[in-house]
Amino acid sequence: MATLNTKFKLNTGAEIPAVGFGTWQDKDAQEDAVTEALKAGYRHIDTARIYGTEPAVGKAIKESGIPRSKLFITTKLWNNSHHPDDVEAALDASLKDLQMDYIDLYLIHWPSPFARGDSAFPKGDDGKAKLGDTDYIDTYKAMEKALKTGKTRAIGISNFSRAELERLLENTSVVPAAHQMELHPWLQQTEFSEFNKSKGIHVTQYSPFGNQNEIYDSGKSMGKLIEDPTLVEIGKKYGKNGAQTALAWAIAHGHSVIPKSKTPSRIADNLGGDFKLESAEVKKIDSIDKKLRFNDPSENFGWKFYQDLDGRK
Repeated sequence: MATLNTKFKLNTGAEIPAVGFGTWQDKDAQEDAVTEALKAGYRHIDTARIYGTEPAVGKAIKESGIPRSKLFITTKLWNNSHHPDDVEAALDASLKDLQMDYIDLYLIHWPSPFARGDSAFPKGDDGKAKLGDTDYIDTYKAMEKALKTGKTRAIGISNFSRAELERLLENTSVVPAAHQMELHPWLQQTEFSEFNKSKGIHVTQYSPFGNQNEIYDSGKSMGKLIEDPTLVEIGKKYGKNGAQTALAWAIAHGHSVIPKSKTPSRIADNLGGDFKLESAEVKKIDSIDKKLRFNDPSENFGWKFYQDLDGRK
């Protein structure tokens, strides 16, 4: 079964391909991985300043020969560049590494500011994260200004709580085009997703396979999400695996997904997650929510994330 090449329309009118390619981790393997993804047919690539993968993404894209206009590129502003005076410079640095004139979507990676400076993870004398004092509202207003320069065609957010998002909407003028968050069949956040959509904000799911990622310690003492019997059973009917079925479920809800892999066969398989499930099958997967959140850096970042959301530890 071929991929459907589903796309979703953002509130800017631009279209975002439903299945994107994530480039978090495995920095040294990313140029080959992105090259492989582009060959497989991906046209939506997700990176971030903190990943250190922007140069690899830029190089792979340049060497692919694929016209820039055919691609959708997302990157993210890191916590040490939240001060309004630093935002455009950070965007410029990302564009330079990506070898591009513009990006399609620029996100605030986290609502939490770190101290200004070159250190990505500044530490105080106590060894804890050294925090900045910039309000994310002011950061976002600087991103609104960057939007006017044409260096990014849309702006958005990542990892915000409902209260943080509501406050942002009340105090800024550009509604985020997208909200990237941890979301998968074991952390469905249905109410919050619907809230975002009601405001015209597209939802992108990171970690769409949940605890498949070895970095999540809290997910190691249990079975893998992609081996969940419900996903595996539904997938069999279509000749798909549990991972592909998890992606199809996300797309059925109107979300884009950014699975990552450095293995060519898996890279191609993930693109095959863009297939249509019957509504009864979607509902069956809706019923396996465990409200399990695997990514919560609250302690390391000195910020209480997700306070009003499912899966808060």
